[in-house]
Amino acid sequence: MRAPLLVATALLVGSATAVQAQNAPPSSSVSSSPSAAPMTAAPEVGQPAPDFTLAWADANGGRATPFTLSSLRGKVVVLAFYPKDRTGGCTAELTKFRDQYTGLFGDRAGKDVVVVPISADGVASHAAWAKESNFPFALVADTALTAVTAYGSRMDKAPMSKRTVFVIGKDGMVKYRDLQFNALSEDAYGKLKEAVAKAE
Repeated sequence: MRAPLLVATALLVGSATAVQAQNAPPSSSVSSSPSAAPMTAAPEVGQPAPDFTLAWADANGGRATPFTLSSLRGKVVVLAFYPKDRTGGCTAELTKFRDQYTGLFGDRAGKDVVVVPISADGVASHAAWAKESNFPFALVADTALTAVTAYGSRMDKAPMSKRTVFVIGKDGMVKYRDLQFNALSEDAYGKLKEAVAKAE
């Protein structure tokens, strides 16, 4: 009688295991890839501006000394994050900065007010575009999206920056930010001009 009893017990255990498996919650299917990581929030007005060091280029090519934000303490800095060199909105924005350089940023533009456009494009692309367009400022190459991420400016589904603008005061604090800067809006440029003047 022992053998039939063992068989019956095994059948009961197997049946219970199957029921538990059916009732068990499904395993998580959330991806562990970097793209699924939470995005960094942009620094608020009144908070310290995150420091960073990156390569940059002007019309003469890549600059020998990397750009470091903290090295400009004592100056007003305009960080202008944009998606990509030579694209429509980005061309409109940076040529506006060029054509109204002192109008937007004051008579001390390039001296006490430093304009710093930033994208994920490389140094070679920046140097060529700066030369073609005769930009009076250098472009920062954030190929690893280091600063872009630190300023909450990374696109959700693409390895590039959103269009955002930050004005950093002489004390290294964020004085103004526009997280949806409209490159075709005169109102957006007017607010930026006012923020730069106040930051001085």
